Amino acid sequence: MQPLPDGSYEAMVVEVSPPAEGRGARLELALLDGEHKGDVVHVRSPGLDPDDLSLLGRVARVTVVAGVPGVRLDQR
Repeated sequence: MQPLPDGSYEAMVVEVSPPAEGRGARLELALLDGEHKGDVVHVRSPGLDPDDLSLLGRVARVTVVAGVPGVRLDQR
């Protein structure tokens, strides 16, 4: 998988699962706009519960800076 270029992307959470190791949750996010629309990116968030199904369908903002992604979930 190619790294996502630096930028800001609107996304939707399509999967929440435990990470392979460590704490938190592994999120799969479908990008909703731009050149990479439809691509799915995987990120790990140490502060989320992998059993929290209310995360599914939430809109998020993925921001990539110097190749490092960050995710901010929109508040409901």
